[in-house]
Amino acid sequence: VPETDVDDGCLRSSGNYPSLVAAALTGTDLTDVSCSGADSTSLVGVQETLDGVLHPAQFDALDRQVDLVTIGIGGNDLGLFSTLLQGCSALAAQGGSGGSTTPTSLADGCTPAVRRQARESLAQIQRTVAAAFTGVVDRAPKARVLAVGYPQVVPEDGTCAELPLAEADYGFARSINEGLSDAIEEAAADAGVEYVDLWKITAGHDVCSDDPWINGSSTDPGAALAFHPFAEEQQAVAEQILEILG
Repeated sequence: VPETDVDDGCLRSSGNYPSLVAAALTGTDLTDVSCSGADSTSLVGVQETLDGVLHPAQFDALDRQVDLVTIGIGGNDLGLFSTLLQGCSALAAQGGSGGSTTPTSLADGCTPAVRRQARESLAQIQRTVAAAFTGVVDRAPKARVLAVGYPQVVPEDGTCAELPLAEADYGFARSINEGLSDAIEEAAADAGVEYVDLWKITAGHDVCSDDPWINGSSTDPGAALAFHPFAEEQQAVAEQILEILG
């Protein structure tokens, strides 16, 4: 989402929802350590971005002086989104029918093994993310902590060229998309932190909708990376957070 800092590999945006929330709260100082490709290990250890830049643990930004934390994490854990979107898209591009038991390469997509791996990953992600939320509370004990969920990426019905999945795989992809959202909500409850429900507010704005808030498979340098939110989604998230904060 423009404007994006491309110098350090994190692709951090001045138009992301933390920046919008901070701008709306007079006197707020924002420390933004979000980073492209981060997973839960990036919270507690060094993350190396694709351009080779090393970034310190995101938890290093937390201390007893912090009074608000927003955290969105989990989709990159165990390669969940990359398995789902890259793998299943590869199958569709090769003309596969979905759910094939005889893939022609390791990238063919939604085979039974890929489906099983994705489903099993959700349970592990819930546990890992719950521990991450607890880690935030431990390191910033005076802070209000908001766990930000995931938006609707895959449509409830129909298909589209912007989301190049085999037709038979849309339902499965939708179930994993929703399952991740549920896992984050349950992790927030387990850790006793507040949950920001993006699934609800992004209804009708999936990749295939008439008014998409999530980009499709082609990166648009002036708008969003592939399969990442447009500015409209970030604005909606910021508004939801501000409403929760009152």
